[in-house]
Amino acid sequence: MQTATETPSSLRSTLATLLKRPRVQHGILALIIVNAVLMGLETSPGIMATWGSAILWLDKAILSVFVIEIAARLYVHRLTFFKDPWSVFDFAVVAIALIPASGPFAVLRALRVLRVLRVLTIVPSMRRVVGALLSAIPGLMSIALVLMLVFYVFAVIATHLFGQYFPDWFGHLGRSLYTLFQVMTLESWSMGISRPVMEEVPYAWAFFIIFILFATFTMLNLFIAIIVNAMQTFQESEHKETQEVVEGVGQSIEYQLHAEVQSLRQEIGELKALLSASLPQAGRPVSHPSEGSPS
Repeated sequence: MQTATETPSSLRSTLATLLKRPRVQHGILALIIVNAVLMGLETSPGIMATWGSAILWLDKAILSVFVIEIAARLYVHRLTFFKDPWSVFDFAVVAIALIPASGPFAVLRALRVLRVLRVLTIVPSMRRVVGALLSAIPGLMSIALVLMLVFYVFAVIATHLFGQYFPDWFGHLGRSLYTLFQVMTLESWSMGISRPVMEEVPYAWAFFIIFILFATFTMLNLFIAIIVNAMQTFQESEHKETQEVVEGVGQSIEYQLHAEVQSLRQEIGELKALLSASLPQAGRPVSHPSEGSPS
């Protein structure tokens, strides 16, 4: 009964060690890249006409490897597998690829390309970037709300000022919002929108310049500042965690060395006691047989 209970745990530990090996991780990364290339080749009718069967066969073979890998990770980690967001992402991406892409699920065929995003879970530097971006979402949402408020105010003003002259651009609130979004992206804002409006409303240049300065440059710099700050904070937290781990290992090693030194001192003391007990006491004369007889 003891062997039966120890076998699954030993197999689990063996699989965990195998999955963490760099060769296995690099192999999975190579398969993800090959799979991405294959899905790109599937978009070419000429290539599919010649090599379609081989490409589809390789795609299914790589998908089988992914399924085996996910199954092994589920066996190793069990329910803790779903506590890791990256593992859940891998599971969802592979599960989508297993859904039959026919009938109402035909749209899911295009989602097979999400398997390429598994690169994010393999490459540590990419994971750090994505983690920093996710941690920046609350700050980005605050800036986005401010930007929406600015858009709304300027759209209402633009509708009242320019709507009667350019109904296609500023006829109502929705059109004004879309036009201002184009202006914010600096796509043909001067020759395409601003100058034609200035022919009817000469002071329109002030409106567009103020809007661009606030919505494009100021808000864009705020977005960049939030992302950079989030990445810096994320790196500092990782460095702090690494430093804490190193300090913990150092304290453990120091404690072990201290214990070993104490043990060595105790053994040396015992050896000294044994030596002092076995050797004659200092200062006691050593008697010889010839010295005892009278001359």
